Amino acid sequence: MILKKAVLAVLMTAALAGCETQTEGQQRATTGALLGGAGGALVGQAIGGNTKSTVIGAAGGALLGAVVGSATTPQRPEDQLCRYRDRYGRIYTAPCDDRYYNGNY
Repeated sequence: MILKKAVLAVLMTAALAGCETQTEGQQRATTGALLGGAGGALVGQAIGGNTKSTVIGAAGGALLGAVVGSATTPQRPEDQLCRYRDRYGRIYTAPCDDRYYNGNY
C-alpha cells in the first residue's frame, strides 16, 4: 500500500512539473486527462468491480478529458483569422481587424 502511494506521488509530481513549459492548450489537455482518468477509473471500478473495468474506465476517461480540455481552450483574438475578398475577387485569410470584433463585417 505504501509503495502504491509513493508511485502515485512520483507520477503526480512529474505530471505537474511538466506543466511549466506547456502552452495553455496543452495544460488544459493534461489537466483534463488527469481528471478524466481519475474519474473514469472510479466509474469503471464502481460498474465492473474488477481491475479490467478500472483500467478501461481510466483510459476512456483520460482520452475524453484530454479531448474536452483541448477543445475548450479559448482562442486569443490575435490568433483568429478571418476570410477577406480583395477587389479582384480573390479570397485570402488574415488576422481579424476591428470590424470583426465590433460586428461590422
